[in-house]
Formats: sequence, structure tokens, C-alpha cells
Amino acid sequence: MTRSPNFERLLREVSRSFYLTLAILPRAIKPQLRLAYLLARATDTVADTEAVPAGRRRELLAAMGVAIRDVGQGRGVSAPDFGPVAGAGSATAGELRLLAGFGALLEELRGFGAEDRAEIAAVLEIITAGQDADLRRFGSTGPDRIAALATDEELEDYTYRVAGCVGEFWTRLCLRRLYPRARLDRGRLLADAVRFGKGLQMVNILRDLPKDLAAGRCYLPAGRLALYGLRPADLLDTRYWRLFRPLYARYLAEAEAHLQCGWSYVTALPFRSVRVRLASAWPILIGVRTLGLLGAANALDPAARVKVSRAEIRRLLLRSLLLYPLRRRWQRLFDEGRALTFPPPPGASENGAPPPRARPR
Repeated sequence: MTRSPNFERLLREVSRSFYLTLAILPRAIKPQLRLAYLLARATDTVADTEAVPAGRRRELLAAMGVAIRDVGQGRGVSAPDFGPVAGAGSATAGELRLLAGFGALLEELRGFGAEDRAEIAAVLEIITAGQDADLRRFGSTGPDRIAALATDEELEDYTYRVAGCVGEFWTRLCLRRLYPRARLDRGRLLADAVRFGKGLQMVNILRDLPKDLAAGRCYLPAGRLALYGLRPADLLDTRYWRLFRPLYARYLAEAEAHLQCGWSYVTALPFRSVRVRLASAWPILIGVRTLGLLGAANALDPAARVKVSRAEIRRLLLRSLLLYPLRRRWQRLFDEGRALTFPPPPGASENGAPPPRARPR
């Protein structure tokens, strides 16, 4: 008989910061969020195992998606065979344990009520569809063959599937289980939740740009780059920074606007929901600080790795805790930490493109 994995231990092993966020959440929503995260992390592990051909990874993702959907609908199913991923040698020990425990995760899902099962299965369906789209776009790319999203609409769809849908899921769960009778504008709350998630993903895209480019992935749309006289491959060369910087500034501002909606989301939650408000506020405060650091760096330089220090994160968290009883003072935390992004260049055209500039030689 296979022993069920310790889900708390798995979470610590495969999450960077979500484990700390989850730790303070109420018990009424913690098991559902933990399970949804672990399922998504398992599918992400499969999607990211580059040593396995993209076609095979897509097959495994599809099998995982079917298994989750079937359990969500109350049907029994067995876990896929993750032998190809385990044999690839690139997954961490924690990721391998996560895949080995995928069957136990499905059993955990089976134990929830029908509404919880359906919502978890629904958000995982959106996430895995996004991962599959990523593999179709970038499955055979590399530094000598860069693929890019085509339009801003594709970027919006990508950020929704990766993170915006998670904000929706989180919010529906909280509305149903924590404050079903609270007087809240639910439509506005869900819309802000989507932008909250999109903002966090935009921070990741802007921070990880050099690393993604080295892997042949460009999440900034080729159509928008073309307006600035740039091609995705140009972003591998730091000499293009001056030409690229105005566009990068616009995306920093867009990410900040999304996070501003996220802060509106946080402050709209019932004041008594201290745990949920703090757990939601922390990634926003860290995200907006990250944007400030990105605005002061050369985003095309792989050596200029931007990351908020652990000491600063501890200060942000402690400050948010100490100021929480002071409502108005606490609500100003976002404005105090807003990113100092550079403004659009003088003379920028109405379509968002700067005046023509010479390309580096």
C-alpha cells in the first residue's frame, strides 16, 4: 500500500512564497487552495521538463487534465505514468515527489464537496490549456530561434490563463466560504481579482525577460515591438536597451495599474478578514517594489537580476501587520510603495510608439 504524501511538506518543497501566504489563511479555504496550487505545480513541472519532447509533454498534460476533470465531476480515474519526466533528470526531488503523489492529490480532490471539486477542476482546466498553448508556441525554441506572442490580446489571454483565473478562483472560494452574506460588489471584486493576478504575472514577465529570451521565449508581443523598430531577437542584445526602454516603461506602468486594481480588491474585502487581506496584500506590496527596482535596471542585461531582498520583504510584512489597525494609514501602503517607472518619452505617437531612432550597429 502506497503511503499518502505529506501535502504540507510537498508545498514547502515546491513553492517559493505561496507556502507562507497559505500558512496564514483561514482553515475554511486553506485545503482547497493548497490542493489547487499543488495540482497546478504538478502540471507546470511536466510542461517545463524540456528534456522531454514537447509533443509528449502535451500528451501528459492532456492526461492530467482529463484526470482532474473526471475527479471534479465525481468519476474515478488513475494517475498518468510520469516515467518520461522522472527519467529526464531535470526535475527537483520535490517535483518528483509531487508527481509521484499525483494520485494522492486526485484522492484529496475526490474528498471535497461537489462545489469545491468543480471550482478546482475548472481553474485547472484553464491553467493547463494555457500551459498547452505555451508548449505549442515555444516547444521547439531556443536562443537561436525565438518565438513571441503576436499581439497584446494574446498577452492578455496568457496572463489570464496563468494568473488572472487564479484570482477569480480564489475570490469565488472566499465569497462562498468566508463571507457569503457580506455586502460586496461581486462583479467589481471579481474583475479586480483578475487584474490582480494579471499584474503579478506581468511582474514575472518583466523581471524574467532575459531568462525567457535565453530559452527562446518572448512574452512581449512582436506586434508591439515592431512599433518601436524592434524584433524579439534584438532583446538578446543589451545595446538595444535605449530603443526598448520606452516600451518597457509602458509595460511597467501597465503592471502597476493592474496591481493598483489588486490593491482596490484588497481594501474592498471585509476589514475583519484580516488573514485574507494580509495574504492578498503581501504579493502586491512585493510586486510594486519589484517594479520600482526594474525601472532602475537595464532589463535586457542577464546579470542585472532584480529581486527584493528577504530583509526588505520581512520589513514590508512586519509594517503591514503593525499598521493594520490604522485603516487609513494601512490603505496608503500601496501608494507609498508605488514604482518609480520612467514616463513615456517626449513626442511619443498616439499608437504608443516612440519617434524613430537609429538601430545599434
